[in-house]
Amino acid sequence: MPRPFDVALAGVVGVVSVLGSVAAARHGHPARPLDWFAVAMLVVGAVALLWRRVAPNAVLAVTLVATLTYLLRGYGMGPIFLSLVVAYLTAAPRARRWPMYALPAVGFAVVLWLVPWVTGQDAVPAAAMVGIGAWLLTLVAIAEGIRQRREAIRARRQRAREAARSAEEERLRRASEERLDIARELHDVLAHSLSLINVQSGVALELLDSKPEQAGVALASIKDASREALVEVHSMLRTLRRGGELAPLAPAPSVADLDALVERARGAGIDVTTIVSGTSRRLPSAVDLAAARIVQEALTNVARHSGQSAARVRVEYRPDRLEVRVDDDGHAAGSSEGGVGGVGGGIAGMTERAHALGGTLSAGRRTDGGFRVEARLPLSDSDSGEDVT
Repeated sequence: MPRPFDVALAGVVGVVSVLGSVAAARHGHPARPLDWFAVAMLVVGAVALLWRRVAPNAVLAVTLVATLTYLLRGYGMGPIFLSLVVAYLTAAPRARRWPMYALPAVGFAVVLWLVPWVTGQDAVPAAAMVGIGAWLLTLVAIAEGIRQRREAIRARRQRAREAARSAEEERLRRASEERLDIARELHDVLAHSLSLINVQSGVALELLDSKPEQAGVALASIKDASREALVEVHSMLRTLRRGGELAPLAPAPSVADLDALVERARGAGIDVTTIVSGTSRRLPSAVDLAAARIVQEALTNVARHSGQSAARVRVEYRPDRLEVRVDDDGHAAGSSEGGVGGVGGGIAGMTERAHALGGTLSAGRRTDGGFRVEARLPLSDSDSGEDVT
């Protein structure tokens, strides 16, 4: 259905064309007086403009035929080209340049030579030729300006679509990374806590009858570990529900206090030796949390897989990186992926944490026996903070 603007435009063009041509015929001396056919040609050209957006080339052809028929029948001049101009300015910017820009040159020849020859009218004066040529060049320039504007609008819309698509892809990427971070945190909290709870519950069952006081110590460790795990999980779930960054309900684990970090493992009966070398200093929160989680996960694997009751944790501060190493003398700790119930992604999770910070992590048997997890986490110059020792 034609737009209201196109209906109004067609009406105005039709009225101006008919009334203007009638007025010109009264004051001039046309070779042939206006009749119903002349008016019909003017009206056909105007009515065709109703479909100029749907079929611009077809509308241009109809207006061109109507105008040419009007001229070849020798009717008087007037605003008879108005519908043809509107149709041309609609079709030319949408079509290929050179066919459309050659059309005014053909029209120039038709109006100046063909029409006078067919109708027997006098040749167009030289001054009129110059005026018609200038007018046609202006028409071509206007069509090119419209084309450039349309292309600029199309390019802006394309850029806007690309920007929107890029923004959506970035949003999805960030959402995926956030989900991965949450999954990794949940895995580390639950795997570490539940593994130690599993070990302590086994100890409590063995000692419940023979040494009830030691069983009580194991049960107390289970209670502390479960409480801390619930607090951390609750904090993460609150953040996930509200979609914002909330202050944690419990302090984040940190390698700044190794003894507190390995307390759960010691409570599970593992004799953990801690060694700190280099100049201790404040670490970026991401590096500190990653290092702490790697230590916890490695100790979880010792408790679950190595069969050993001793481990060594070494944290070394270097100018450009932080090195974390966890050793035990058991057999392939964590080789089965280190998850709860034997299923999970312990080593994979530690590796992802290290890689996310641009670092590396290796895990495997030592040549002298036992198992080692070693991570190297880079520190940029801006990361180096004040000493904490």
